[in-house]
Parts: sequence; structure tokens; C-alpha cells
Amino acid sequence: MSGKLAIIASNGGLFDAYKVFNVANAAAATNQEVAIFFTFEGLNLIHKEAHQQLPMPEGKEQYQAGFEKAQVPSIPALVQMAQEMGVKLIGCQMTMDVMGLEKDQFVDGIDVGGAVTFLEFAKDADVSLTF
Repeated sequence: MSGKLAIIASNGGLFDAYKVFNVANAAAATNQEVAIFFTFEGLNLIHKEAHQQLPMPEGKEQYQAGFEKAQVPSIPALVQMAQEMGVKLIGCQMTMDVMGLEKDQFVDGIDVGGAVTFLEFAKDADVSLTF
């Protein structure tokens, strides 16, 4: 399978992170070109500190044991896998400016750009998703 997948990650919770990276990594593993645009709370998913301690959603604590039993990789491990498979990670410049964040606060290897940067990639994507 080949093609392009464009993902917007605008939510920053643990379940959101699993959704984003599960789909992105699956697509990359099937030889698709993948880019993820992280904006607003979605920046948590690639923030050096925040992505290591994303909280379990309230009322969903029962999933923790299931994640451990199923040996689901951590979010930092999934981010690294995505990068190793060539997934393009784009941090939203406007959101970073609004929140007073700098590129060095995020995992190494990300790109920083605005919506136009993402739209250039997404304009001919076969699939576009938002989480």
C-alpha cells in the first residue's frame, strides 16, 4: 500500500496520543507517507516532558492494567517509532508562539511550521484525519 496520510493532532490526552501514533505508525509501516500537524493541546504529544506523563482520562483508570498486560508501548516509544519510520512531525508555530514555547522543548527532529506548511503536504493526501 502506498499513499499519503495527513493527521491533525489538536487534543493532548493519553488516548488521543495512542490514536494518533497507532494510525500514523500503521500507515508508515505500509509504506505511506505520513505527516502529523500538532496544534494547541496536541503539542503535548511531542513535548519532551508532557508526552512522558500524559494522564489517564478520568474514569478510564481500568485501562491502565490492560495497557500493561498487552505490553502497549509508551507514548515516547511510539513517537520514536514514528520518527524512525519517517513520519513527519510538525509543531504549529502559531500555537507555540501563543503558548510561549520554543522548538527545543519538543522531541528532537520535529519541524516547526504554520498551517500552510501542513496544507502543502495535505493538499494531495489520500486520507486526512483529525484527533
